[in-house]
Amino acid sequence: MADDWFAALDKELEKRTEEILSDVGEQNAQKEEINRTLIEDFWKIWIRFNKEGVHFTMEPSHSAFAQFEDFPEPWKFKPKFNFASVNTVQLIDRTQDQGRVGDSLKAWYYNTPKATHLRMVFEYCEGEHYYKYSGWKRIFTQRVLYDTTLNALSFDKLHKVLADVVKIWFESHIRRNRENLIKHVKDNYEKGETFSQ
Repeated sequence: MADDWFAALDKELEKRTEEILSDVGEQNAQKEEINRTLIEDFWKIWIRFNKEGVHFTMEPSHSAFAQFEDFPEPWKFKPKFNFASVNTVQLIDRTQDQGRVGDSLKAWYYNTPKATHLRMVFEYCEGEHYYKYSGWKRIFTQRVLYDTTLNALSFDKLHKVLADVVKIWFESHIRRNRENLIKHVKDNYEKGETFSQ
């Protein structure tokens, strides 16, 4: 009799394991396609800004995913790069003038009880504040550019938003006027998290 309950439990656990492994495999396939696209898009943006002398850093680092004939172009993906393992893709502006250091485009995955989501934000520094016990800290705000479940993700919508923000970001560098960029994201995108660093 004691073996009966365990046999039933074992059967249920085996069924659940198969379901979970199937879900994880499907999610990894989705993440692989999404990350391949995002990394390629972000790297193309990095290259274009670099031509104008604008310095960005990127995560994952180009040394992890790309091989070059002559840096930064032409390039191709490393054959064994594990796209599904990437959870965050980001470009960070390292320009020293106009308070741009830290302006960034970030995309990452997060889970809810029902699904895995992709969120893309533009993050920027709004200034500094002095805290009694920790000193000066920079205050960052995020504007949510795109947020959806993996199943509902549309590359057309994602690319439309990306083009909108990158165009004004690029123009703000050429004009040397960061305020146009900040005004644009404030006027057009929902406010996300605010935090200090």
